[in-house]
Amino acid sequence: MHAATLTEKFQIGIPKAFRDDLGLKAGQQFVFAAKGDTIVLIPRRGISEVRGLLKGANTDNVRDRTERN
Repeated sequence: MHAATLTEKFQIGIPKAFRDDLGLKAGQQFVFAAKGDTIVLIPRRGISEVRGLLKGANTDNVRDRTERN
């Protein structure tokens, strides 16, 4: 388990082991999400990185715009 300290400027460093394992780069952007009292940090990905992510997804039970309330 790794730990980091929140600075007076509300900044926190990501331990090197995590940066290396996840391939994080300086200047990369993240999205923050709160789940209860937990903070989830999600790397923001470019459209080219997520292209094809849903290829082969089952679209049989997808609602059409006309079915929305």
